[in-house]
This record gives sequence, C-alpha cells and structure tokens, in this order.
Amino acid sequence: MPTYEYHCEKCDHTFEVFQSMSDEPLEYCPEDQCKLSKWGRGKVKRLIGPGAGLIFKGSGFYITDYRSESYKKDAKKAEQAHSASSSEKTSTQSSNSDKAGAKSEKSGKKKAAE
Repeated sequence: MPTYEYHCEKCDHTFEVFQSMSDEPLEYCPEDQCKLSKWGRGKVKRLIGPGAGLIFKGSGFYITDYRSESYKKDAKKAEQAHSASSSEKTSTQSSNSDKAGAKSEKSGKKKAAE
C-alpha cells in the first residue's frame, strides 16, 4: 500500500496516511492527526510526493542484469580502448627508462675518462 502525504489547511499540519490505491482521497483532517485542541475538521490537500525508489528484495539482483545491447557494446569498446591505452603507456615507459639508462651510462663513461 502506498503512503500518501496530506496537508491540513486549518491546523497547518502535514501528515502521512497508508491507503490503498483504490481508496478515495481524504477530504478532512482525521481527528487523531489534528493538531488543534478541538478537532476542527479542516480541509486537506494531497501533496505530490517524491515517490519510492525501485526496491529489489532477495538475492541475485544486479544493476547490470538488464542492460541494453547497445550499452553492452559501448562498454566493451571502452574496455578495449582502456586496455590498449594502458599497454601503450607501459611500452612508452619502458622505452623511456631504456633511454635514461643509456644516457646515464654515457655520462658515467665520460666522468671515468676525465
């Protein structure tokens, strides 16, 4: 059963009521919810609420279970691009370290010759 939020115009009180979807909306502030010392039978308005999020109960529900085919293809492309760029970085770093090692050997030989 959904929860509906109402606001009483007379007692200026906002309250929630559990009602079936087929029930008629309230017209007057319920006596047990009224904030006035003497029940004023104030008119109420149903407020627009944010609603409830989708709740899965039980095990075995994952966010990726119902992805569209286009999403899966795009994710696969992005993963391949990421793995290709990371392998390029690794090869670039190793070639840079080889160059740095060669430079240090040359400078070491020059110092030894002096």
